[in-house]
Amino acid sequence: MMITRRAFTAALSLTGLSLLAGFSPLRLITDAMAQSATDVAKPVSLPDMAIGPANATVTITEFASMTCPHCAAFTEKVFPKIKTEFIDTGKIRFVFREFPLDIKAAAGSMLARCIAKDDAPKYFAVIDLLFKQQEAWVVKNTTETLTRIGKQAGLTQAQVEDCLKDQALLDKIAADQKYAADVLKVQSTPTFFINGEMLKGEQSFEEFSKRINSMLKS
Repeated sequence: MMITRRAFTAALSLTGLSLLAGFSPLRLITDAMAQSATDVAKPVSLPDMAIGPANATVTITEFASMTCPHCAAFTEKVFPKIKTEFIDTGKIRFVFREFPLDIKAAAGSMLARCIAKDDAPKYFAVIDLLFKQQEAWVVKNTTETLTRIGKQAGLTQAQVEDCLKDQALLDKIAADQKYAADVLKVQSTPTFFINGEMLKGEQSFEEFSKRINSMLKS
């Protein structure tokens, strides 16, 4: 499905994200199936946000939308266990990639990138905060709440506004989303790739642990 500029602008007026009204549309796609670990690992427009050793035997890549409740649940309930058991012990690398399903998700992703810049641990802290406060900024006044979060993280009002008006940043997010949809066949969030093997939807820690340990042993 292609969001037209007219529909995109109308959506912005309803969400209060008027700062983004000049942006090009995000492309949201619907087709399926997985590709190789090389395809998943390929860098696209934005630098990967990753924690864990670059030479780890196992790499998990998550594609998530900041407005996705299942992504928020994974971040709250499952990711901390994965981090303690596998990331902090140097066994795996975890990569987070943006796959915004709507304009609010795009705004949240842009803010996280602006706050963290190239600091991956800081980026993970910001998305954790955004997921924890998801209901506040998704359901209520989006611009006001994102501005408050940005200021709490050290940005000024002007810097938040500049971030949410950054056409180049949105274009990169959209380009990476298009690659994920067209090449990797991501069609929903969260979608995970464990060494290139696709795993769709919210999964238990036990499921991740079983797959990770199997790959660590092989």
